[in-house]
Amino acid sequence: MIPSLINVLGPEHRRAVKSYLAWLAASAVLEGLAVAVLVPLLSAVLQDDLGSAGRWLGVLAAATLAASVVYYVQGMRGFTMALTVLDTLHGRIGAHVVRMPLGWFAGESVGRLSRITTSGVQAIVSSIAHLMQPLVRGVLAPVTIAVVVCFYDWRLGLVAIIASPFIYWCFRFSARLLGASDELADEAAVTSGNRVLEFARHQPVLRAFGQSTSGYAPLEAAIENQRQVGRKQLNWTLGGMLLSGTTIQLTFTVMVLIVVLLAGGPQTQSLQLVALLALLARFIGPLALVSELSGGVRMARNDLDRVQAVLDVKPLPEPAAPAVFDSAQTGAIAFENVRFGYPQATPVLKGVDFSVQPGSVTALVGRSGSGKTTITRIAARFHEVDGGTVRIGGVDVREQTTAQLMGQLSLVFQDVYLFDGTIAENVRLGRESATDEELAEAAQLSGVNEIVNRLPAGWDTRVGEGGAALSGGERQRVSIARALLKRAPIVLLDEATAALDATNEALVRRSLQALSRHGTVLVIAHTPAMITSADRILVLEQGTIAASGSHDELLVAHQGYASMFAERAATAGWQLRA
Repeated sequence: MIPSLINVLGPEHRRAVKSYLAWLAASAVLEGLAVAVLVPLLSAVLQDDLGSAGRWLGVLAAATLAASVVYYVQGMRGFTMALTVLDTLHGRIGAHVVRMPLGWFAGESVGRLSRITTSGVQAIVSSIAHLMQPLVRGVLAPVTIAVVVCFYDWRLGLVAIIASPFIYWCFRFSARLLGASDELADEAAVTSGNRVLEFARHQPVLRAFGQSTSGYAPLEAAIENQRQVGRKQLNWTLGGMLLSGTTIQLTFTVMVLIVVLLAGGPQTQSLQLVALLALLARFIGPLALVSELSGGVRMARNDLDRVQAVLDVKPLPEPAAPAVFDSAQTGAIAFENVRFGYPQATPVLKGVDFSVQPGSVTALVGRSGSGKTTITRIAARFHEVDGGTVRIGGVDVREQTTAQLMGQLSLVFQDVYLFDGTIAENVRLGRESATDEELAEAAQLSGVNEIVNRLPAGWDTRVGEGGAALSGGERQRVSIARALLKRAPIVLLDEATAALDATNEALVRRSLQALSRHGTVLVIAHTPAMITSADRILVLEQGTIAASGSHDELLVAHQGYASMFAERAATAGWQLRA
């Protein structure tokens, strides 16, 4: 665990960790020596040698005082170290997360990160504050006692030496069992937590299909799996503790038998053996405690490994110096033979080439899975490409700092997320320094003013976590307003109107026109109105640009586009009738 702790904390804390361990070791050894003094003290008392007893009592008092002082110092250092771990881990994770590729934050990753930063870090801190000290003491104090026993009776010392590897192996085996079961339990807990959030967030869909009263199968399966894993973890833990406890008690039994067999010797030796028997009881007690704690420490090590796994995610490399831009290329987008595939999946982009001129509106169209969304995320550098070059503003995105790249982009995606604040605070995320007049203009163009005027609290209306207090169309309007307020030279819209009604779609199209007056727009379009309003259309097929041109040009030149547009035009007139 210690190497893992040092790796996670970083080299600047290496000395503090080693210093704490040194104080822990000194405390454990002094405790073992203080207990060992009981042998000559008890021997002297049993032999009525009051002079020797007095001297050994003084030695015991000095050893106890020294052990107490060192114990206090290591205790204070232990709590200081725990606070350092808490602060450092949160700080390192937070600093690293903001440099990780945005594409990492998908699927189960967010749920795992949440578990790591809460219960995982808390378990690590708890192990440092409460488990490390008794564990080290439970190992070094018996070792010290075993060494002392060798000087008094080599036969008892030999039993302790022979038994030590077996005890150590039992501890390792028990910890390994618990560690393996903890990995399963952690995976089950992450999955169960994600299913609970999914169940809570998507109640409208679940209720529409009767899944909230009759049960939600994925959630029930996740909870059942967590229950089964918990039972397995309990069984493995009990098995490991039973094995360790049996080995320890068997060792003590053998030592007691040796004491009984040797008790028939001279009286002096017999009295010393009685004292040694009391010392051996102190040898066994800490080992039993280690058996109980070793599993907890192994679980903390697993948590350290999970933290390290997050820190091992390669951040986006930053250039040594900020890029220099050509003002004539402001708002330009260029993909040059770009290839990309998600991990453990077939390639999505297979040599994509296109360029978008500044100040134009370009629509991406294509069947599901053709790579439209991937292009917008690659443009925003959510992922590093496998090959080729992506240029934003005429400069390779890898040569730009994150601040430079994001300063050129406004992102409007279908899965809009609003923070638990007011409408004004969410819109001003686009540009906090914007004036009230600029805020009002963005609200007018996006239709947010209609929402503000309708609600009693107006701009001060709280939207709730994720924007739950607003409808999907209203959340999209707020997201558009943010983009308008930012006035970035490039706007990326991913399925911005895919699930909107006619009124909200018309507002988004009006906003799109306003955005195009300030810069370049690259939009994933599905509706005929959005497609035909674009200056240029890129048709994607199986990860490549199959055709490009205006709507009228493509209707004539590309049969696939003409067929797809006809299908969408036909569905636009669908109605539900009684």
